[in-house]
Amino acid sequence: MSPNSQYKFLRQSPRDGLSTRSSISRWQRLHIDPWLSLFLILNAILGLGVLYSASAQDLGLVSKQAMSFGIGCLIMFGLAQIPPKVYQAFAPYFYLFAVLCLVAVVIFGEIRMGAQRWIAIPGVGSVQPSEFMKIAMPLMVAWFLTRQPLPPRFGHVLLSLVLIGVPFLLIAEQPDLGTSLLILASGIFVLFLSGLSWKMITAAFAAAAVILPVAWQFLLHDYQRQRVMTLLNPEADALGTGWNIIQSKTAIGSGGFTGKGFLEGTQSHLHFLPEGHTDFIIAAFSEEFGLIGIIILILIYFAIIFRTFQISLQCFHNFGRLVAGAFALSFFVYVFVNAGMVSGILPVVGVPLPFMSYGGTAIITLMATFGIVMSIHMHR
Repeated sequence: MSPNSQYKFLRQSPRDGLSTRSSISRWQRLHIDPWLSLFLILNAILGLGVLYSASAQDLGLVSKQAMSFGIGCLIMFGLAQIPPKVYQAFAPYFYLFAVLCLVAVVIFGEIRMGAQRWIAIPGVGSVQPSEFMKIAMPLMVAWFLTRQPLPPRFGHVLLSLVLIGVPFLLIAEQPDLGTSLLILASGIFVLFLSGLSWKMITAAFAAAAVILPVAWQFLLHDYQRQRVMTLLNPEADALGTGWNIIQSKTAIGSGGFTGKGFLEGTQSHLHFLPEGHTDFIIAAFSEEFGLIGIIILILIYFAIIFRTFQISLQCFHNFGRLVAGAFALSFFVYVFVNAGMVSGILPVVGVPLPFMSYGGTAIITLMATFGIVMSIHMHR
């Protein structure tokens, strides 16, 4: 083949893994990944059904949750239309905006139940800025690291840790230890996926071993230390701090293999199970659908995580690969932490179960992240 004919072949061939215009599917024109969308819809339908039961058949809560899913789908579709290079360009501005919002929370944020986490916006309502950081953190760290050759040097790792540490401390001070740890993990995941050497990883574990005792003594609040002690021995205060974990494990165990049946759960309907429609909704789900239901739910979560990782591996640019991979690992942490605290293997930190627990802001934020993931996959 002559050089000219070879060049002509390259010009006429699909590049970057894209098909020719005639073979582009309807999903590709819409910039929507059908498999990821299917898994998200299945998760949403399952969540609405469980919420209906766990909330004592409160149609008002279910309709609000359904509306949040609808808004989230629109946002996901809109974000999927934007090329990843736009997210890469605006990542530092979005990160700075989120940090300024967190500072505003410290200055004049609303206080509810002893925590200062919200900003009141006239005509809109209350907004929790820490939700913005769940998206801004991976975008910012990926933007910073991909400006240099990968794997990153030690100096770049230190600067990345500063970018991660500032929002972490601001959110932990609210106090909101659960969300702060999730955001910390999302930034660390980007660092890990960027190709850190094992020497740096080992040094990080050693530093964490030194920092943990100091954090236990000087950084954690009394109630946070009490939650860890309750995890180790919930029966020590069965009617007080240990009540949540004990009732949650009772609900999970009473479901057995097949569960008691839809709308037949007793722990949640008789109000023994605290926060059965929010943080502890997986316990209510387990009571009614048993081990079989939990396996189905875990398979749906696994499918979402697996598909997101597939998209990350198929990406042709470092920024998209790091962001999609970090979102997949972060989603796994959300599921693992909630399931762990409900089953008594992790302290209760108030982390909702994705697409199951009641809460509109969390759902919209998650749908937005998957909109960015679809953008990364479709704009190749």
